[in-house]
Amino acid sequence: MTTPGRLLLIPVGLGGDAWPDFLPARTQATAAALRYFVVENARAARAHLKTMGHPLPLRDVAIHELPEQCAAAALDELLAPARAGQDIGLMSDAGCPAVADPGSRLVARAHDLGIPVMPLVGPSSILLGLMGSGLNGQSFAFHGYLPVAESERDLRIRGLEEESRRQNRTQIFIETPYRNERMFDALLRLCHPQTRLCIACDLTTPTEYLVTHRIETWRTTPRPQLAKRPALFLLLAAASR
Repeated sequence: MTTPGRLLLIPVGLGGDAWPDFLPARTQATAAALRYFVVENARAARAHLKTMGHPLPLRDVAIHELPEQCAAAALDELLAPARAGQDIGLMSDAGCPAVADPGSRLVARAHDLGIPVMPLVGPSSILLGLMGSGLNGQSFAFHGYLPVAESERDLRIRGLEEESRRQNRTQIFIETPYRNERMFDALLRLCHPQTRLCIACDLTTPTEYLVTHRIETWRTTPRPQLAKRPALFLLLAAASR
């Protein structure tokens, strides 16, 4: 019986820096030894592998995109090399695969099939933002994108703030970069003056910005430049008295 290969979860950079600035040598060496990858986007994956110094011409590396929606049979096909004894690398477009990322479906299927899963060390914007925010790191939740429609988004913000107040929970979410300014305006308009808000942009890059203020301070502080920058929003409401 063939011993299965492993599904290796390979973090990639959040910006365009050289790999020693964001990856341990072991992670880079592991990625450089692989010949088969499942990725979110093939073009982005090739750029990451080039940055990480993969030794082979990328035309000789098998890179397969993970479909947005796929049945177990399609996942099984992507995992076939591992079932035949070959290691597979799973990569996201940025940061850690399977965290706020569709790669979790492939990881779940690997567990179903008895394929060993091995997460490797690298940057996660969610954890980096939480670490640097000064907000509650004992209880937190990541909510992905909030609704696009203004009325639904505003209702969601109010609900997240109220839950944060009741549970002492840090709420973390993101927005499409071109809507960052509108999200920031909505938070300043809707949130209680004592709620603390952290804005984290361009983490691990030379233009990194990470600042936490109470809403009342944000309202009187020069605005950060958020347009078209990858940003993370973290809020923690003041406890009720």
